[in-house]
Amino acid sequence: MFIAFEGLDGSGSSTQVGLLTNKLKKQGYKVFATKEPTNNIIGGLIRGQLTHDWKSSMECLQLLFAADRAHHLHREIIPAINDGKIIISDRYFFSTIAFGSIESDREWLLSLNERFILPDLTFLIKVPAKECLKRMTNTRFELELFEQEAKLKKVWSHYDWLSKNFANVYVIDGAKPIDEISKEIFSIVLKKVHKKFSAPNVEKQEKK
Repeated sequence: MFIAFEGLDGSGSSTQVGLLTNKLKKQGYKVFATKEPTNNIIGGLIRGQLTHDWKSSMECLQLLFAADRAHHLHREIIPAINDGKIIISDRYFFSTIAFGSIESDREWLLSLNERFILPDLTFLIKVPAKECLKRMTNTRFELELFEQEAKLKKVWSHYDWLSKNFANVYVIDGAKPIDEISKEIFSIVLKKVHKKFSAPNVEKQEKK
């Protein structure tokens, strides 16, 4: 099974990836947690542009994202799927469309990603742009390329379009307490996972 988490920067997706990973491991499932951009060479180039260390055109940046994703799938995600693991990715191609559509053509971005596999589940964490910026400014020294309120509002509008045009997308209220969000996500995942896997601790855990 392949699960992706999406949302604005500061929405708490990374926190939820960690919580879901730990819960599934406790249930006895094999889990592989990953993220995009990756920590590979192409991912490093992407992060360099996001943090203003170097600059290229938006088209170049989006091509790097696609190349990083192709490498990510080939070297990590597909092998983990074949090994029977549950893959949980902090960002996937929805991020490319949502953020990239600010300055690039959406149809072109979709065409770049049309051959990539789709997640079995996508969780879209919804938090207002202003709140996301507040969270980020409280924890960082500087903001990245897309982290401005006007831009983040546009990004969310693109996420909203994606949620209505792709299957298996769950929009989660990210303003709720972290534990409540985690419980909601875990409940959805367990229902889906039970159809593909069987773990010895699942029934016992649910009866408590």
